[in-house]
Amino acid sequence: MRCSSYCIGDEYNLTKMTDHLKTIDVFCNYYYSEVVYIRFPLEHSEERKSEFAEALVFKYGCVVFWGSSHHDEKVILKRLARFCQHPLPAPVVDVCKYEVVDGAETEVDEENDLITLGSDAPILKVSVAYGLSQSVKLSRFEELVDKTIDMNKKIPQELIRSGQIRLSRRTLAHKMGELFAVKNLINLHSAILDVPEFFWRKPKYEPYYNMTVGFLDIHKRIDILNKRIDVIHELYMMLSNEQQHIHSSRLEWIVILLIMMEVIIAVLRDIMGWI
Repeated sequence: MRCSSYCIGDEYNLTKMTDHLKTIDVFCNYYYSEVVYIRFPLEHSEERKSEFAEALVFKYGCVVFWGSSHHDEKVILKRLARFCQHPLPAPVVDVCKYEVVDGAETEVDEENDLITLGSDAPILKVSVAYGLSQSVKLSRFEELVDKTIDMNKKIPQELIRSGQIRLSRRTLAHKMGELFAVKNLINLHSAILDVPEFFWRKPKYEPYYNMTVGFLDIHKRIDILNKRIDVIHELYMMLSNEQQHIHSSRLEWIVILLIMMEVIIAVLRDIMGWI
């Protein structure tokens, strides 16, 4: 069966979303304050083994589906779109397969990209889905950082080639703002990638989360992301220093001009007696 993870935007308003879903008789249940379990009637099931599709909506703008078709997912995401703040132009998506084998050990087959669940319990799916949702959120950050670095990679090359950055003060300020915004966005949301508080209350389910995190290489990817963020910080500092240099140079020229004017006035007054 299909298991798909989406990063849709910055954040979902879970309170408004659940209030709306209850008015249309859609079953939903909070699992801690940042994730809601939703069960939707299926319209187009690929395997027709269930009459419902399960979705886990995370406060930080991610949704994980269990057992639904791509068509069903599009329909459900469209229903939830009004509750998403700052939606992305195109969602970040990751898809794998899963199966439910009652009594079996919950595990991940990395070669076949297959998750085996030992039961169909929603709380087990929540535990695994936390890792899946963090992975697509991390993918969003990775895309953002890579795009930012790629857009500004010519700056250090120009500095090496010419010894200076040939940008206006306005352009410099604009690029500094972009770099700061990206760095700040990731720093503000970095807690999303920590171990969720959900597992403080349900510690026996944490191994399933850790299994998923290991399968998706989340810790390694976070380390790489942090190094890429350091590159953005260095670019920011480079532009900041260049802006300060331009400002200092301008002040120096102003001081020089003022001194020259003072000298000229002194010459006119003392030597030629004009003033």
